[in-house]
Amino acid sequence: VTKAQNVDSNLPIIGTSAIYRLAKDGSAAKGNPFVGEMAKYYAYGIRNSFGMDFDPVTGKLWDTENGPYWADEINIVERGFNSGWKKIQGLSYIQVPYALEQGELNDLVNFDGKGKYSEPEFVWAETLGVTAIKFLNSNKLGKNYENDVFVGDFDLGNIYHFDLINNRTALFLDNKLADKMADNRDELKDVIFGYGFGAIVDIEVGPDGYLYILSLYEAKDKCDPKIVFSDCYDFSSNDIRGSIFRIVPKNN
Repeated sequence: VTKAQNVDSNLPIIGTSAIYRLAKDGSAAKGNPFVGEMAKYYAYGIRNSFGMDFDPVTGKLWDTENGPYWADEINIVERGFNSGWKKIQGLSYIQVPYALEQGELNDLVNFDGKGKYSEPEFVWAETLGVTAIKFLNSNKLGKNYENDVFVGDFDLGNIYHFDLINNRTALFLDNKLADKMADNRDELKDVIFGYGFGAIVDIEVGPDGYLYILSLYEAKDKCDPKIVFSDCYDFSSNDIRGSIFRIVPKNN
């Protein structure tokens, strides 16, 4: 619990809650925003991130983060990005399960102005173990999916699909998601691309231009986005297998 977690303490920074940017020899890359014990950091205040990817159009870095038991996030990670943990999880103005105290947003550690907090681009109010994030830099699933964002979760085995706004600085969200937050599972319906994939841990684009999904547990036909993860999987079984899925158009 150090300044890298937005706690104003004198404890040494030990390399956690970070996104690093490194040179080939493992040293701090030139142009990093911080110096000293933070020299290798590109961003900080990160909580349990299991995925990141670069937008193939703009080159901007995006990540996913898991909340403690609320508010999984999708973020754009600019140079010097402060994700806010552990003062803020989710949207600062819609804190779940408690309201942000007045002035707390100004109490974040900013390392002499080099660190800058920005709000998440999307939040799941219920943490579902959001993991992989991938831009589909291919038109193999159709032009309407090209360069869009795909995100997987561990708990439900869902794949989420998001369009971006024209200048690609935010996700295109409307209707119940216009406030950038899914308050419940019902609100996720518009962005669920597929479900029943098991515990998704990675998403990649293959040389063939199709999406590949890596799951820690095999999919089950009875899985449904409305039911809980434990109803889909029997963890007492000795016959739980991982799976790799290849997503292709229906007519292929």
